[in-house]
Order: sequence, then C-alpha cells, then structure tokens
Amino acid sequence: MSSYQEALEKKVAAEGEIVRWMITVAVSLGALLEVIDTSIVNVALPHIQGNLGATLSEAGWVITGYAIANAIMIPLSAWLGSIYGRKGYFVFSMVGFTIASIACGFAPNLVTLVVSRILQGLFGGGLLAKAQSILFESFPREKQGLAQGIFGICVIVGPIIGPTLGGYLTDALNWRWIFFINLPFGILATTLCSIFLPPDGESKPGGRVDWPGILFLIMAIGSFQYVLEKGQDDDWFSSKLIVALTVTAVVGLVLFLTRELTCKSPAVDLKVLRHRSVAGGVAFSLIMGMALFGTAFAIPTFAQTVLNYTAMQAGMLQLPGSLASAVLMPFTGLIAGRFDARLLVGVGTVISAIVMFNLSGINLDTGASDFFWPLIWRGLATVLVYMPLTLATLGNCPVKEVASASAFFNLSRQLGGSIGVAAMTTILTQRVDFHRNVLIEKVSTFSPQAVQHMHAFAGLLNSHGASKHDASKGALGMLQGQVMLQASVLSYEDCCWLVGALLCGSLTLLFLLNSGRRTTARPVMDH
Repeated sequence: MSSYQEALEKKVAAEGEIVRWMITVAVSLGALLEVIDTSIVNVALPHIQGNLGATLSEAGWVITGYAIANAIMIPLSAWLGSIYGRKGYFVFSMVGFTIASIACGFAPNLVTLVVSRILQGLFGGGLLAKAQSILFESFPREKQGLAQGIFGICVIVGPIIGPTLGGYLTDALNWRWIFFINLPFGILATTLCSIFLPPDGESKPGGRVDWPGILFLIMAIGSFQYVLEKGQDDDWFSSKLIVALTVTAVVGLVLFLTRELTCKSPAVDLKVLRHRSVAGGVAFSLIMGMALFGTAFAIPTFAQTVLNYTAMQAGMLQLPGSLASAVLMPFTGLIAGRFDARLLVGVGTVISAIVMFNLSGINLDTGASDFFWPLIWRGLATVLVYMPLTLATLGNCPVKEVASASAFFNLSRQLGGSIGVAAMTTILTQRVDFHRNVLIEKVSTFSPQAVQHMHAFAGLLNSHGASKHDASKGALGMLQGQVMLQASVLSYEDCCWLVGALLCGSLTLLFLLNSGRRTTARPVMDH
C-alpha cells in the first residue's frame, strides 16, 4: 500500500466513504475541463480570427499551441507528481489551468491568446493522466470499474460535446465565453481537491533533474504534434519546415529513448512498458484514439460540407451518441470486473467496425435520422472498449507504476487522435481528387446521363431568364459541381471503410492484454 493510500484510508475512516466519491467528482471534473478544451475552440476559430484581425492559419495556432503543450506535459505528469505530491501537483495544475483560461478570455490580441493557450495546455496536461492514476489508488479493486466509469464519461464525451458547447457559447454570447466557462468549474474542482484529497507526505528529494530527457521529449513530441496539426495545411513534405520537423521528431525520439533507458532517474519511466498488458493497452488506445477522433472529425465535416448543416446542427448530430455513452459508462463500470476485459473490448471493437461499415453507405440523401442509430451504437461500443481496456491496461500494474502507465495510456489516445484527424484530412483530400478524375472520365458528350443532366440544368437556368449561351455555360459549371460533390461523398465512404478495417485489425492486440482480473502485472516477454 502506498503512502497516499494509507493517508486516504485514515481520512476515509474518519470522514466516511463520501471522501472517495468526492475525490472522483473533483479529479474527473478537472479532467473533463481539460478534454473539452481540446475541441471547444474549433467552431469558434472563425470568430477569433475576425475579432483579433488574424488569418485563419495564424488563428490555427490557438489549437496547435494547446495540443503541442498538452502532449509534451502528459508523459511528464508522473515524474512531477512524484516530486511535488499527487495533491500538490494536481491542485497546482488545476489553479494554473483556470488562470490560463481567464487569460485566454481576456486576451487583447492573438499573441497573448496563443501564449495563454500554451500555458493552458501545459497545466492541462497534468490533469488528465494524474486524475486517472489518483482514481486507481483511491478505490479498492472491486470498485475500480465504477470509478473509472465516471472518469471515462469525461474522456469519451468531452471531445464530442466540446464543439457543441463551443458553438452555443459563441452564438449566444461570444467566443471569449468558451474560456470564461472554465472559471466556476475550475474553482469548484480546486476546492473539492483541497478539501478531500489527503495531504501529501514528504516530497521526494529533488536530486538531478533529467533536463536532457525533457529536452529530447520536447523535440520529439513537439515536432511530431506540429507535423500532425499543420501537415495538411502545408502540403506535407513539399514544405521544408514539415520535412525539417519530421527529421527533428525522429532524431528527438531516438535520443529520448536512449536517454530514458540509460538514465538512473529518468523524467519518463519507459520501463513500465515491460508489462505486456500496458504495452498492448497503449497500442490499442492509440488505434482507438485514431478511430474515435478521426470519425468525430469526419462526420461533422461531412454534414457541414456535403449536407450543408450548420456548425450547431453538426454538433447536435453527435449528441445522442454522447448521451448514450454517458448513460452506459457507469453501468459498464459496475459489470466490467465480472467479465474478461478482452471479451468486452473485442465486442465493442467489432460493433464499432460494423457501425463504420454501415456508415460507408452515406450519400446525398442521408439525413439526421440515418445517423441517429449508428452513432448511438458507436457511443455504446466506445464505452465497451474504453472501460475494460483501462482496467486491462492499468488494473494489474504495480501501484508505484500506475502513474507512469496512466500517462502513456492517455498520451497514446491523444496522439492517436491527432494522427487520426491528420490522416483523415489527408485521405479525404487525396480520395476526392481520385474520384473526381474517375468521374470526369465518365462525363462526356457521349454519356447519355451527362447529356440529360446538362439539358436539365440548362432548362432550369433558361426558365430563370438566362440566355442560351449563359445557360449552357452555367449548366457545365453545375455539372462540375455535382461531380465534385459526388467525389466528396465517395471519399467519405472510403474513410469509413478504412476505419472499419483498422478496427478489425486492432483485434490482434487483444492477445497482449490481460483479463483485468489478475493481481500482478506480467512482463512484455512473458508467454
């Protein structure tokens, strides 16, 4: 039993089981704020751009700066928590995140806003992984499922409701309120943590700080995250900056791995990956992050660009699935420990794959009702995957290594999300060009369907007073627009098939996971 658990048990004995659940509410609320802020800015970006007089590319740093800072800090959270204590570090991160949010809201110009967002990302990176490790050490094994279920609501629902909440606050008030909204909840989470988290013991002696390891981590994660965020905008490797940062990321990764595996006091404990369940869970989490965030990006984009939905309508499209996840998560937490985690993860993954194959039939006639049940099932399947996967990955890990394992687990999901969005954007662009070229080859004066459409378009324009020449020219433009629209639909269909196939392939990782019911972790090389 760790010193934290001993202090917690004394507090519970004095004040009752309410202490555990108030800790759950406090740290989950902090994690929820951090997760929501990864996506809440997306729909408000045009408003920020116009209000602060920036280009869209410049305003994009409001998102990119947060993502890079967040990704860098997550793997360092275990080390910082061991030095400054769980309570001290989490409360400090919560206060810093809240203050940075207010600074974002009051930002008079883009530079101030980006700097504040970077600070927000640095403080926020300490909330997500630390919240999960605190929960694992706060509950006995038989109650882990329910506690992680409540935490899982934040992680899964947060990124989806972020754009919806952001759109509402921006439309009803203004974009600054997407940051001000953090103030009351930040104060509440900080107060609850201060009251209910047990005091930290003596701080770990500082010793020598692994500055080279931290520097190499910043090189690797920072460069890689920038490439993922800006690669598509800069046409990937046609940009010298993207090429340079890709090389920097690879070199930084090699140096980071070498340093951390040979350093006596590493900033990031890579040795936790020797546990087979942790290594398998991190890999699975990476793929699930790609699938979850990739489709969370693609579906609203399809609704807005192809079906002409507003940002709010596109956000509301995903709300039923989010609510289904929230409802099922605590229930899954209650039953998770009674079943082999690999079975539940496998069932959830298969359902998710079937949903994606079903969505591959989307077309120009697809309406909100056609998305309703597939997205409900996707929400339910995500819960079946996330909760048991968390238990199978972290549940058998030695207590002293839970914080490091949790950091890797959350980092892999976040990086997976960035990879998924970047890959989805690139694939959509390339497949639109491919399908457009294929369709153009079939559209000619010898194609009866093309000629029929041309006559119909020309007749429509003639009926509105256009001359014969203008009607003919306009009809050609309308036909080209239809070709482009159909190419877009086909590209989204391809992406759905690809995500479905990726999910099916991820099932092989189940053999690396444990059942989630053992009491000791197994090394990676055990057979």
